[in-house]
Amino acid sequence: MAVRKALAGAAALVASVALAAPALASGPAHHDATRAALRAAVADGVPGVTATVTEGRGTWSATEGVGDLRRGTPRSPADRYRVGSITKTFVATVLLQLEAEGRLSLDDSVEKWLPGVVHGKGHDGSRITLRQLLNHTSGVFNYTEDEGFARTYFLKDGFLEHRYDTLAPRDLVATAMKHRPDFAPGDSWHYSNTNYVLAGMVVERVTGRPYGEEIRRRIIAPLGLRATSVPGTRTTLPRPSSRAYGKLALTATGPTYDVTELNPSLASSAGEMVSDSADLDRFYRALLGGRLLPPRQLKEMKTTVPAKDIPRAGYGLGLMDRELSCGVHVWGHGGGIHGSSSEAVTTPDGRHALALNLNGDWAGDTDAVIEAEFCG
Repeated sequence: MAVRKALAGAAALVASVALAAPALASGPAHHDATRAALRAAVADGVPGVTATVTEGRGTWSATEGVGDLRRGTPRSPADRYRVGSITKTFVATVLLQLEAEGRLSLDDSVEKWLPGVVHGKGHDGSRITLRQLLNHTSGVFNYTEDEGFARTYFLKDGFLEHRYDTLAPRDLVATAMKHRPDFAPGDSWHYSNTNYVLAGMVVERVTGRPYGEEIRRRIIAPLGLRATSVPGTRTTLPRPSSRAYGKLALTATGPTYDVTELNPSLASSAGEMVSDSADLDRFYRALLGGRLLPPRQLKEMKTTVPAKDIPRAGYGLGLMDRELSCGVHVWGHGGGIHGSSSEAVTTPDGRHALALNLNGDWAGDTDAVIEAEFCG
């Protein structure tokens, strides 16, 4: 999910954040640039930000700004937040584990596992592979780009009326099937949340269990990710957590709304999960360190295609490779959903990881924080 993209957000100032003092954990001097980037995000208008770095056996955390605009309380390094599309890496990991177990092939067609689901307006599931879902080369229309869906779930009047609606994965796919594909399968690249809704449906068809249950069994429990959950239709955030804020508009100006409570079924397996920064560091370090996938599947996951319109980036299977300005490569994923913008990345060896969250979806430069941490 990418709410900021859906709302065409840019930057705005929230004057009330200046009332709260920053809360920073102590750490080595080489995090000074990261501290400055976190402060810059708040100066840009984000209510608050929380970040955790894990490097070797050491951990450093920092926060800036506020977690609650009304009370002025600060953010916490232990905040749990909606991670949006970071969910996609978890889903791709489960599908790759199923491939390693011989229960499916990434070259299987979508039609094989979901007969009749991807059909209409030129969509043809028999021509699309599971691999093409995972690397966004399927051409399947992105349901969050449907104008009616955006009005209902991203803009003020629609969101305030429908924030507690429960949507089934088939409802989301059906919205996409009202539109023509973006291109023929394999011909180009376009980020589509529909791809990962379908991937979650495939997990359930193959295993007989909801995708969230498979993530809990295969990833959350083995890694001891105590702050990580797949909420389903739960509308509140587990504690500790901050409030989440959005403009619910096509501009970054105007009133700010508390959008903390919502039914995350609107994101499904494309972006419904909740976690904290320490857990995300642990997950990506384990993944890149080879603890979750056999070498063959990890190599497949890291085989990238050019991510169109994203400079110096390649997209693998639910995992993005970014080359930073200093030449360092980081692997991970970003995620946006109402009132929440997150990033989680690690170096290729899994030793140096960063995860962060902004509790506003209209301002702040998460890329600048990544550049600051890894390039200084």
